[in-house]
Amino acid sequence: QVRLVESGGGLVQAGGSLRLSCVASGITFNRYNIGWARQAPGQERELIATITRGGIIWYEDSVKDRFTISRDDAKNTVHLQMNNLKPEDTAIYYCHGDMTGLPHDYWGQGTQVTVSS
Repeated sequence: QVRLVESGGGLVQAGGSLRLSCVASGITFNRYNIGWARQAPGQERELIATITRGGIIWYEDSVKDRFTISRDDAKNTVHLQMNNLKPEDTAIYYCHGDMTGLPHDYWGQGTQVTVSS
């Protein structure tokens, strides 16, 4: 059974930091591209950061220079370090995994991030 479990969300003031973690099980982690997406109330889920199995990284413009994605294949874990948080970063943050060329993908259950002004 494949599981992606997020943790590290919470309530933080604007300008603060949080570090999200995603731990995967049931997959050969080092073969997977892993990403973080978020969904704010009333909005669609959007991908904000990805890291491929080879370590290539992409960020959505609104988080570039503030968020850092990293992976530890030995621990089946991906982190998202979020600095200088803004109220508009408030959302449920989801971990996502997929393998290039295969149709199936996996999502975690999400972790809530709330940034107060």
